[in-house]
Amino acid sequence: MRCVSLFRLVVASFFLAATAPVLAAPCPGYGSFDNWLDGIKRKALAAGVSQRAIDAGLTDVYFDPTIVSHDHGQGVFRQSFEQFAGRMVSSYRLSKGKMLLLRNASLFQRIEDRFGVPGPVLVAIWGLETDFGAVNGNFPTIRAVASLAYDCRRSEMFTDELIDALKIVDRGYMSPAEMRGAWAGEIGQTQFMPSSYIKFAVDFGGGRDLIHSVPDVLASTANFLQSYGWRRGQPWDEGTPNFGVIQAWNKSSVYSKTIAFFANKLAAGQ
Repeated sequence: MRCVSLFRLVVASFFLAATAPVLAAPCPGYGSFDNWLDGIKRKALAAGVSQRAIDAGLTDVYFDPTIVSHDHGQGVFRQSFEQFAGRMVSSYRLSKGKMLLLRNASLFQRIEDRFGVPGPVLVAIWGLETDFGAVNGNFPTIRAVASLAYDCRRSEMFTDELIDALKIVDRGYMSPAEMRGAWAGEIGQTQFMPSSYIKFAVDFGGGRDLIHSVPDVLASTANFLQSYGWRRGQPWDEGTPNFGVIQAWNKSSVYSKTIAFFANKLAAGQ
């Protein structure tokens, strides 16, 4: 989750408390959702988004109160590192992670040669974010970020994400129908927010397809880490500069420590 990495709003099934639907709290002056959306269209045009992409992305978009319910219902993350890592770094994920490292050895070498980020770190993120692409989410991204932008709690942040989602459409990376993911707008197998998609997605053979193309997913994740200062050939344990880069991916100490722990086990062949 990123805003740059959006601070990783949630690992959906672990950070979310079930709640009843809540109403949005639109900011003063917003008026109805449709009137507010007209203003977004003007902002998108001013940001250089084509009318074609605006029409494709925002036609038939509506406010979804269930999205706001998810956002307002986030529970406080109370698990210790030992509890969280013990559950998340399962024998299944370790076994599958090792298999993926072996199966894609040449791909990981090409990525490390270019970006300096080793395979075990990328596989750890991949496994924790979406179970290696098995659980990417199925919420329509534009509807999700539009609903969160209309809600006054973090309107400015999600308005920027909405404009960037329209830029993704405008650049031909994905159609609105293809752009589906987590409820907070994260897209793809390592869960990029639209702003991070725009900044860090790279074409490693699939045309910047972070939903279906494993090379694009892993190379883009490495590009994100490199852009935040990843040091080639250096460790990533807590207290190191590379651990600070992992925290740029996810500021939660428990989550970041779990990425490092998982990656260390993979690197050691455990």
